[in-house]
Amino acid sequence: MITHIQGKLVEKNATDVVIDCNGIGYLLNISLHTFSHIPDQENIKLFTHLQVKEDSHTLFGFSSLAEREIFRLLISVSGVGASTARTMLSSLTPKQVREGIAVGDAALIQSIKGIGAKTAQRVILDLKDKILKVYDIDELSTQKSNTNKDEALSALEVLGFNKKQSERVVEKIVSSQPDVSVEAIIKQALKNL
Repeated sequence: MITHIQGKLVEKNATDVVIDCNGIGYLLNISLHTFSHIPDQENIKLFTHLQVKEDSHTLFGFSSLAEREIFRLLISVSGVGASTARTMLSSLTPKQVREGIAVGDAALIQSIKGIGAKTAQRVILDLKDKILKVYDIDELSTQKSNTNKDEALSALEVLGFNKKQSERVVEKIVSSQPDVSVEAIIKQALKNL
């Protein structure tokens, strides 16, 4: 299994890239999300998924491990192929797909071209438990939007803290104290960052 490819970016298109790795050019199919995260520099690294079929071997490239994991979860659902999963990750961010499945938002999943009501329900039914378990998401906290949490996160971002680290820390604070104030979230987060 090819887990990542690192090399010289030779060609960059909205749907695929070519990476030269020690004289061999690898064509990787990518989503628009990955396309927007690929830096315009010579050397890049993309995480990959190799799909082997009778008539083809196809490489898919991802800018993050999280996006690759969501892709793999999506293609494990009956009726969702690699092109549909790639379309989902082009229409929505991996986080939006993850949260949409976690809260059972069939309308969001169905808003993606090529996905009907039955497929959207199947995606949610098959993946909801896996997503809640793998990403340690509390169902109740994802269903109600917490404005205090959002305000605290934007304040921490303005202060220059890493967004992903801040989200993890703030999520722990909010899950242990659901009615905590914005100021208290920020103070506790500053101690843990």
